[in-house]
Amino acid sequence: MTSETTWQRSELLGTQVITRDRGKRLGVVSQLWVDVDQREIVAIGLRENFLAVAGIPKYMYLNTVREIGDVILVDDDRVLEDDIDVEAYSTLINCEVITETGEPLGRVRGYRFNAENGKLVSLIIASIGIPQIPDQVISTYELSIDEIVSSGPERLIVFEGSEERLQQLSVGVLERLGLGEAPWNKEEEGLYYPPTVKPANQLGTGVPQRTPQQEYRPAAPAVEETWEAEAAWVEPEPLPQVQSQAAYDNYEADNWGDDDDNYEEAYPAADYVPVEASQYEDEADVEADIWADDETPKPYKAPRVNIPEKKKMPEYETEDGGY
Repeated sequence: MTSETTWQRSELLGTQVITRDRGKRLGVVSQLWVDVDQREIVAIGLRENFLAVAGIPKYMYLNTVREIGDVILVDDDRVLEDDIDVEAYSTLINCEVITETGEPLGRVRGYRFNAENGKLVSLIIASIGIPQIPDQVISTYELSIDEIVSSGPERLIVFEGSEERLQQLSVGVLERLGLGEAPWNKEEEGLYYPPTVKPANQLGTGVPQRTPQQEYRPAAPAVEETWEAEAAWVEPEPLPQVQSQAAYDNYEADNWGDDDDNYEEAYPAADYVPVEASQYEDEADVEADIWADDETPKPYKAPRVNIPEKKKMPEYETEDGGY
């Protein structure tokens, strides 16, 4: 193959493929298919024209190309293959690029590759992975292919700190106006960026995990409780006996009997001094009924009330002290 050393993906899209033997036009390049694990271009997709949507796509291997220039030259039309399984490859377009710590760098919108062996050289990334958007609208950056650590479906993981080794290719309109920033700076500005899953939390391909089934354990048989004949009934202890009636009568006699001697010993007689009737001011008052009406009532004598005399006060006082 004779061609320039490196090419961009966008430079090959729409290029015509011509045969050397008869100059037959086979179609135009519509897609490049990449083996992500080997990091090289494997196949080229062809259509009748670049804007054609309908029609059966045709494929050819990159190693069948003899020269790349204004057109792509091949030996003859036998380079077209029908058994190429393009589902096993990837286009890399719009793949998300993140670091090992989960920091987003953008999405793939293109790449550079070596035309002689098809090896990828670098990735061209931007905040939006749509190649149809011109470079003058959004800022684009170039990242070496050696920065890739691993790859997955629609995602590329690069080394931590790769954002410091990015080379800016173009400055977008929003960045020129001060309204846009690089994707890895958006989080610091408080702008929204779709969250990504950390590589440590990503699930690998393989057999899907199954929910462990709980082991079945039969229930233990029910045990009936048995009663022994000897321990079925226990005779209760007898309650304490109540005192007899004779003891109760003696108790009553001791407390309420006519035992004057004991009473006199307990309460000796005090000296009683009789009070003569002359000591009272009015004997009749003592013997009379206090609630009976008085037949000869005494006249009521009201107590003297001390009422101060009135003193005439002057109505007003003149300036010279007179009234």
